[in-house]
Amino acid sequence: MSFLTLDLNLLRVFDAVMTEQNLTRAAGHLAMTQPAVSNAIKRLRESLGDELLIRTAYGVKPTPRAEALWPSVRSALASLEAAVAPETFDVSAAHATFRMAMADATAAFWLPSLMRSIEREAPGVNVRMVPLTTREPRPMLLRGDIDLAVGFFPGVAAQLSYETGSPIRHERLYSGHYVCVMRRDHPLSKVDLTLDNYCKANHLLVSFSGRAHGLVDEALAQIQRERRILLTVNQFFTAGRVVANSDLITVLPRHLIASTGMTDALISKELPFQLPAVHLDMLWHERDARSPAHKWLRMNLEGMNSVAQRTAPGTAPKNDTY
Repeated sequence: MSFLTLDLNLLRVFDAVMTEQNLTRAAGHLAMTQPAVSNAIKRLRESLGDELLIRTAYGVKPTPRAEALWPSVRSALASLEAAVAPETFDVSAAHATFRMAMADATAAFWLPSLMRSIEREAPGVNVRMVPLTTREPRPMLLRGDIDLAVGFFPGVAAQLSYETGSPIRHERLYSGHYVCVMRRDHPLSKVDLTLDNYCKANHLLVSFSGRAHGLVDEALAQIQRERRILLTVNQFFTAGRVVANSDLITVLPRHLIASTGMTDALISKELPFQLPAVHLDMLWHERDARSPAHKWLRMNLEGMNSVAQRTAPGTAPKNDTY
């Protein structure tokens, strides 16, 4: 194959299909018909001598050659786009609607600062919150159901850190740690929280799926201990209300205690065993990576770390970064 004879329009189609991982969605993005997209990919396959994209039940899966090629194609197209159509983005005049997915406590912690920023800088921007009921938001991003997901996605973040060719982008917003939370007059509030009295207590677990097994249970299993989970709930706000009015105890990220709305009724104690740090990650789709409005949203969230802390005083020790 000679580069001089390669139709460069095929690379634009290739980029769209790799981004969407679906021929139909790529066709819509390119304002082409699906057969035209299929034909373009067929011609590129013939030119490069590789299958490039393999059909699956959910769309297409790139071959290793496609994954290796895509970063260079994407970078070259971005450079051309910047040269041909330089960005002129006036956030004060922008009109956009973003669909975001967060757990209730994350939204309560993060959205007040974002709303102040939008009211001050971008009066034409709207936000629509979508329930986050999973630690795996990538299907929602791939389908275009949401524009951005913010939350604790340990498995996804770990996979994306070494995976190549994925259309999902991510960035860590902050890191913190877990604490044990109970009502202020709980019997355990006046004594040291030992491993024994922690395991003997009745527990509440925040679980999106309702499954009564979580990170704490995995950590306890490593030291041959276990706990009784009397209740699972799917909202941090509900967790705070229940724990503040019962003898159940729970484990929450320290920075989210204020989001329960029960700060005055709750106290926190350090756990008597080790847990990994809790991270807040931001995930979005490659299709939005170069959108000026989407860039503004991401930059706003990146810059809200310190602002969000100030809106929830007393929930984070000074030596922690959230």
